[in-house]
Amino acid sequence: MTDHNSPAGAVGEGQPSGQPGPFGPSQQPPQHAWQGQGNQAPAPQQPSAPQQPQPLPSDAARAQVAAAWVRSTPRAGQAAVPSLPPRETRPQGESKKEKRERERAARKAAYEQKKAEKEQRKRGGAARPAAATAPSPSSAPTAQHAPVSQHTPVHEHQAAAPAPSAASPAPAPGTGSTAPAGGGLHPGHPGHSAPKPLPARDFDVPKPGGRISGGGRRTHVALRATLLITTCVFALGSCGVMGLVIGKSSGTTTAGLDASDANRYRLTEFPTEQAAAFAEQYAQLCMTFSPDTSSARRTDLARYASAGVDPDCGWSGEGTSKAVSVTWDGTAEKLPEYGDHGRYLGVQVRTEDGTLTTLTVPVYVQNLATGEGMRVSGDVGQMPLPAAADVPEVDQGDEVVDDTLSTQLQKEVLPGYFEAWGASNATAMARFLTPDATLTATTGLAGRLTAPQIGTVVALVPASAQNSKPYTYDSGQAVQVRVAVDWTDSKGVAVRRAYRMTIVNTAQGWFVKDVRGGVLDAEGGRADSDSDSATGTASPSAGSSGAPSPSAPASAPVPSSTAKPGKS
Repeated sequence: MTDHNSPAGAVGEGQPSGQPGPFGPSQQPPQHAWQGQGNQAPAPQQPSAPQQPQPLPSDAARAQVAAAWVRSTPRAGQAAVPSLPPRETRPQGESKKEKRERERAARKAAYEQKKAEKEQRKRGGAARPAAATAPSPSSAPTAQHAPVSQHTPVHEHQAAAPAPSAASPAPAPGTGSTAPAGGGLHPGHPGHSAPKPLPARDFDVPKPGGRISGGGRRTHVALRATLLITTCVFALGSCGVMGLVIGKSSGTTTAGLDASDANRYRLTEFPTEQAAAFAEQYAQLCMTFSPDTSSARRTDLARYASAGVDPDCGWSGEGTSKAVSVTWDGTAEKLPEYGDHGRYLGVQVRTEDGTLTTLTVPVYVQNLATGEGMRVSGDVGQMPLPAAADVPEVDQGDEVVDDTLSTQLQKEVLPGYFEAWGASNATAMARFLTPDATLTATTGLAGRLTAPQIGTVVALVPASAQNSKPYTYDSGQAVQVRVAVDWTDSKGVAVRRAYRMTIVNTAQGWFVKDVRGGVLDAEGGRADSDSDSATGTASPSAGSSGAPSPSAPASAPVPSSTAKPGKS
């Protein structure tokens, strides 16, 4: 029987068996070659890649299936015509919610089918492709049978595949059971080879936005909670570390110094400078005395000293002296009786007759923070001058002197320059200066010294010009010169001063670039003897109390262990 509603209902319509019709690919399974005559079953088929059924309209699907079964009429008594898919009975007013549920059910069925195929591949078998799947139960409520024409020609080398019986149910969607897709060799056939199992996969990769397979809603909630808690812990930890770093860096830190460092750099809480100034004032009063001013001197000394200190500072009431300059020599010895509040300070006093005396003054300070409450807490003592050392000799063996250049500078350049430099005459100095001359070379003495007479001039040959003789100098070559100049001061006294100069050779001649004072003595040693380091005249001798006494003659200090200074 032929479905006349189908455009492909006619038998033969120029379409050979197994070719696609006008509505899509043929749903007919390929023909199998029989192994023999009779009722023998067809041989198992070689597994092939599954074909995905293409969606067709319900009317077209029914017509396609009917035409396929008409073209491949089975033998009598072997199979019945399967039921055609029913027409679509979806109501016209289907809502969106129902449509979503239907699509969700279809997706779930497809997922179950893929899952069944995957499990079959894991067990070592090959998935069999579905030749044709029945539509969902909602679209096929009834089943119809179509009679099969007995006049369909069958080729000799092909035989119709056994069709499912009418009593057998159609495969439901999602069950994973499919019909064989094509012919194949029997397992016992010599040309048959067992299919190789596909490699098993460890896990399935979910599609974007989906959930991980094997888990549930609880797994996803726990994972999200873990990520959230971990992020919060890291954020709190970062804030805590930053707070500790900022708090530690903002704190005030002081460098720790031990006692050795304090002694090395003379660091102390004692107000040394203020106490030294106080000791200088007392030493100046002590070394200035005269019978005419004895009462005023005693009053002034009482403002500095404590009650038990000699009120005349060791003076016997005879002779006169005047202190010209008083300077702290930088020494400070700790007073053990007062701890940090007392020091022995050394003071150098020069009188008007030229005598230099060193006195030791004990000073007490009540307030170390402000320096208030100072007192001379004992009698002063006279000490020798600091020991003098011998200056080492300077090795000048590598110096080369150009006598020709020294004579030229002494006669042509230096007399005019020093005359202008002593008077600070900028116009006259410009004739002798280089454009980049230093400030000391362009300033001058402003008339403090006059009438310069050039003495010894020593021009040192640079190392780059020592290979040629007579010595030649390139343009821009600088030469170091040592000069001794005799001046006349404002009182008409002749004085000698030494200078170090830098002279530069140019195309126009030699010009002065720099002038500096002082020339080193190459001989070294010492000019005095050990006996000359003794204390000079006008130094008061020490009495029984340890205080200096001016009762000794002016020529030399005379110690007195029994006499006590008198009182005026």
